[in-house]
Amino acid sequence: MSASPRLGFVQCLSPAGLHRIAYHEWGDPANPRVLMCVHGLTRTGRDFDELAKVMSADYRVVCPDVAGRGRSEWLADPRCYVLPQYVSDMVTLIARLNVESVDWFGTSMGGLMGIGLAGLPKSPIRKLLVNDVGPRLTATSIERIGSYVGLKVRFKTFEEGLAYLKTISTSFGHHSPEQWRELNGAILKPVSGDKGLEWILHYDPALAVPFRDITPELAQAGEAALWHSFEAVPGPVMVVRGEQSDLLTRETLDEMIRRGRDVRSVEIPNVGHAPTFVQPEQIAIARNFFLGA
Repeated sequence: MSASPRLGFVQCLSPAGLHRIAYHEWGDPANPRVLMCVHGLTRTGRDFDELAKVMSADYRVVCPDVAGRGRSEWLADPRCYVLPQYVSDMVTLIARLNVESVDWFGTSMGGLMGIGLAGLPKSPIRKLLVNDVGPRLTATSIERIGSYVGLKVRFKTFEEGLAYLKTISTSFGHHSPEQWRELNGAILKPVSGDKGLEWILHYDPALAVPFRDITPELAQAGEAALWHSFEAVPGPVMVVRGEQSDLLTRETLDEMIRRGRDVRSVEIPNVGHAPTFVQPEQIAIARNFFLGA
């Protein structure tokens, strides 16, 4: 089992032109059993290193950097930073992998992408784990995320950047200093500043453009489309909720169980949005769902 992933790229298409998507791959590249792990709004595919190390014993684990994040290229038109574009990119990536089906682990935005793709006719998704998100997003969570997405922050040192990221990640729950470093190390990238090397966040600040352009009418239409997709997902679905989550409420979770075809759920104590699946007991939830009976 490799201690670090292989890095690959695939070319995708948006209305504004071509862009490259990066993906981090673990396990046997010839293994036809593929697990896609897709991150949240301002994260990267390296969020899943611990999960991938465990799951790569049975899977070829593929963890993309969604467009505008990590090692992937930024989009020429920021209005394309929306779910339909992200889903289209993942269809292209799955075609590159040359497999008929995949299992899907999606955290937050990655979970919404999974719902959107799994609800399509002839979808390649076999099993879907949705980590702390649902078709209905709360105003509180949208306001919280909007308060920091797109901020052009700079840090004089790597450690200063890590400290900042910890302050906006407290809802992830308890992690050791080493785990915080592993989780947030890929979120920072070095750049040349006026006084030498500085550190910035890895993503395109223009991600905030479509996020902040959401109107009540657009939000309502988006929620209706996501519920339609969720109700159409034919395979098994596991919904994970952080006990203190402000994004996935218990009421929405109950509605997902009621409206979905084959939905089970688990709540993780002492965690908000979103469980990181770094801890062994959280990894076991994913492993049991994807590989259990």
